[in-house]
Amino acid sequence: MASRKEVHTVPTEKGWANRAANHRRISNHRTKSLAEKAGRKVAMARHALHIVHKSDGSVATTRSY
Repeated sequence: MASRKEVHTVPTEKGWANRAANHRRISNHRTKSLAEKAGRKVAMARHALHIVHKSDGSVATTRSY
């Protein structure tokens, strides 16, 4: 079961996005690195888990803040 305190950095058709565990989009970005930086900030502010996905959708890294 997904926690509400998760931020996922995921690929989209037009780039990369950060989404909450409930799939609500937090932000959109052109590059993965920009999305990761923004996702890290949100996760740190929420004291949450930051899950970064690869372009194929599998999990690349997970960090807890």
